[in-house]
Amino acid sequence: MLALTILGNNSAIPAFGRNPTAQVLQLQEEYFLIDCGEGTQLQMTKYKIRWSKINHIFISHLHGDHYFGLIGLLTSMSLLNREHDLHIYGPSPLEHIIDFQLRVADTKLSYTLHFHAITFEGLIVDENKFTVHSFQVKHRIECWGFLFKQKKKPRSIDPVSVKNFDIPSSFYERLQKGEDYITKKGAVIANETLTIANSPIKSYAYCADTIFDESLAEKVQGVDLLYHETTYLKESADKAAARFHCTTEQAGNIALKAGAKKLIIGHFSSRYELLDEFLSETMEVFENTELAMEGSCYRI
Repeated sequence: MLALTILGNNSAIPAFGRNPTAQVLQLQEEYFLIDCGEGTQLQMTKYKIRWSKINHIFISHLHGDHYFGLIGLLTSMSLLNREHDLHIYGPSPLEHIIDFQLRVADTKLSYTLHFHAITFEGLIVDENKFTVHSFQVKHRIECWGFLFKQKKKPRSIDPVSVKNFDIPSSFYERLQKGEDYITKKGAVIANETLTIANSPIKSYAYCADTIFDESLAEKVQGVDLLYHETTYLKESADKAAARFHCTTEQAGNIALKAGAKKLIIGHFSSRYELLDEFLSETMEVFENTELAMEGSCYRI
């Protein structure tokens, strides 16, 4: 299962009850915090996100609306006596910012904090059940997007069949990779008799803040769920380009070229109170679009 909860959907300035960017992605039993704007702690409490479940935090770039809530969250976790390790991935200067903030406050965390500087496009996390790749986007400063993917073996064990054929458990992993089983007498038991095809892996791509860049479509090709910023409506394309942001129409085109199954749009400028036009403009290009509404959970 893949589920995305929106904690903040606005751009630089909180407005109209909307908060700066923050999201929580659940991939099976793993929870990831993606960006951490002001108010993230309150939003997590409001929408019943358990802080203790989050072991990986990804920060796309060092504009305040994407990380000003981070130090508060880190220290609150410590005040609540967190014990297990926490991993943060982001631009390298963030490590110095965190160290400085902790040092001047004479704060010692109750847990071990691991900082991973993102310096390249490619695989940055490789765990048993998921991978995370980074990719660079074109913003005013260094900025990264993230591609999250489930990890699954091609086949699942059919417990009834393996019991009936008396298959040793030591062979299960090879069955999951698609091998047939050969008995001591040389009889071949076809893999399809002993296993079931796994469902396709699920994937989510977070494109962060970026100017319109068609090359992004190649980096997020075929994702189940795509998040792309739409800071402005299409009439403000010049302003969007000048500020290294995107419009509704441009986000729709990226989703279309990427062959994404579903598009979520967010990072709305505080100049707009109503968001209906964001949805209608994007849907003209890419129909399966939804607004990134705070508190909403999008499941794949």
